[in-house]
Amino acid sequence: MLNLPPHKLQILHAAADALRSVPNVVAIVLGGSYACGFARPESDLDIGVYYREAAPLSADHVRSAALTICTAGSVPVVSGLYDWGPWVNGGAWIQTPAGKVDFLYKNVDQIQTVIEESRRGIWRHDYDQQPPYGFRSIVLLGETAICVPLYDPEDAIARLKESVAVYPEPLRGRILQEALWGAEFTLHFCRTFAGSADVYNAAGCMARVAQFLVHALFALNRRYFVSDKYANRLIGEFTLRPPDFMARLAQVLSGPGATTGELSKALESLTALWLETVHLTAGAYSPRYDLKAHLP
Repeated sequence: MLNLPPHKLQILHAAADALRSVPNVVAIVLGGSYACGFARPESDLDIGVYYREAAPLSADHVRSAALTICTAGSVPVVSGLYDWGPWVNGGAWIQTPAGKVDFLYKNVDQIQTVIEESRRGIWRHDYDQQPPYGFRSIVLLGETAICVPLYDPEDAIARLKESVAVYPEPLRGRILQEALWGAEFTLHFCRTFAGSADVYNAAGCMARVAQFLVHALFALNRRYFVSDKYANRLIGEFTLRPPDFMARLAQVLSGPGATTGELSKALESLTALWLETVHLTAGAYSPRYDLKAHLP
């Protein structure tokens, strides 16, 4: 059952009704913060609009649907397919009487391919797709798991949901290895930058390590990653995590410092978090460097 305020629920149903008439629409879902249960009063409504590769959507038809719900006098921003990039490939931004509504294009065939790859331990990263840390292909699995179907006449969403019901163990193993190695390698380089008070590179390394650790913890707990926006709240619920993980990470990132001493101290704190995360793998990850030797 959808837990939305009445004015947002009305707009959601109106949007879904309008999108049903768009040629080649396979399914429509509610995603984002309302699907996760993390919505605030000002949160957008994120509506996934699914199509197949062989039968693409028309931006003109999507614009016509958007115009049925937009605020009088406003003009929706509607993109073509792949105007935004290869993953979050396009959609519409619409101002409505109930607040902002986003249409997000979803390629059913691409999602199915990513799910099949995940079973073989493959995940992909497009750093330039969106801030702050880019786009990881596992997001498509997470979005599939949480989305709320609004229109699914072919059971396309139902089948996708069934295929992600169990977290793929090969994917878990791959993410743990790549994320923890990425963090370890970055920490190794960060020592040099911290030692020369190179804030630009040291702080960049620390942010890079932070996102690697976040992905490692999601994999450890067999939880699909959906968005960096939700990482703080979700990690707080995890069974496997270093104590006060997000608070300690925030302390590092909020003030890594400008001097060699300050940057080195922040690096020590981050290295400790990495070591504790490695310990949680119970031997599944073996460090390459002796970073522990650099702790006080």
